[in-house]
Amino acid sequence: DVQLVESGGGLVQAGGSLRLSCLASGLRFDDYAIGWFRQAPGKEREWVACIEDGDGTQHKAGSVQDRFTITADSAKNTVYLQMNNLKPEDTAVYSCAAALYHCAAQAGRPEYWGEGILVTVSS
Repeated sequence: DVQLVESGGGLVQAGGSLRLSCLASGLRFDDYAIGWFRQAPGKEREWVACIEDGDGTQHKAGSVQDRFTITADSAKNTVYLQMNNLKPEDTAVYSCAAALYHCAAQAGRPEYWGEGILVTVSS
């Protein structure tokens, strides 16, 4: 069975940093695009970032372009989301999601989801 397990969330003050991890199992890591969505209270789910694990191609939403970095470690089957200069509006449940090959698929219709992890940014 495919599993995506998030870790690294928590409470941080505005301006601080957190690194989320998504550990993938049960799939061929390099065949997948893996990334993150987030959903803030009372808002719709928002796509955040994605990396194509085969060649490292990255895509990020404009709202996080200069603050978040997505990387992958194929030896550990793990995708990381480094979040810097966090703002209160970044507060959300962040979910890892995966689709075959391309971030366009991951952003539009992921095949697999993690359970999500809460990130809270205090002002």
